[in-house]
Amino acid sequence: MTQLKRASVPFILVAFLAVPVTMVGTQPESVGHGLTIVEGVRVGHHTLVERPTGCTVVLTEAGAVTGVDVRGGAPGTREIALLNPVNTIQKVHGIVLSGGSAFGLDAATGVVRYLEERGIGFQTRNAHIPIVPAAILMDLGVGGAPEIRPTAECGYRAAMTATSGVIEEGNVGAGAGATIGKFRGSERAM
Repeated sequence: MTQLKRASVPFILVAFLAVPVTMVGTQPESVGHGLTIVEGVRVGHHTLVERPTGCTVVLTEAGAVTGVDVRGGAPGTREIALLNPVNTIQKVHGIVLSGGSAFGLDAATGVVRYLEERGIGFQTRNAHIPIVPAAILMDLGVGGAPEIRPTAECGYRAAMTATSGVIEEGNVGAGAGATIGKFRGSERAM
């Protein structure tokens, strides 16, 4: 059990989107869409090719009920406490996953700006406040230039490119610098 805890991914974000979906398995057009098969969900990536890193944005502009499970010894998150069901906020308008360690949390600022410009967010007396939780992964050791990392502009660009169509998967966006297999040292990473 101790080995399992040490080998755990530092942070796991699981979002359960509470958007009605009917008969997903019977829709032939769902092949290759991933999350975007859910009505109202759009996904966008921005990859920094200078060093493999980037961010991935999941937009749910009408709002979606989400949940989270935080694990590991050094999770990097933003607005995760809002996902507690006893809190006032019941829906999120986007989720950001980013490389760049704690620096990558800044990508959420760009998504908030994108949604604010469109009047999307939790309605208060004075403004719509976009609710955009974020989580990061540690990829600063990949590619040799840790000063290159996702910024607010990266989050904004990912939101601008978000689509409800087929989305790119693999080493793009937040997954660009993701590695596995470091249990016995970074030199064994894949």
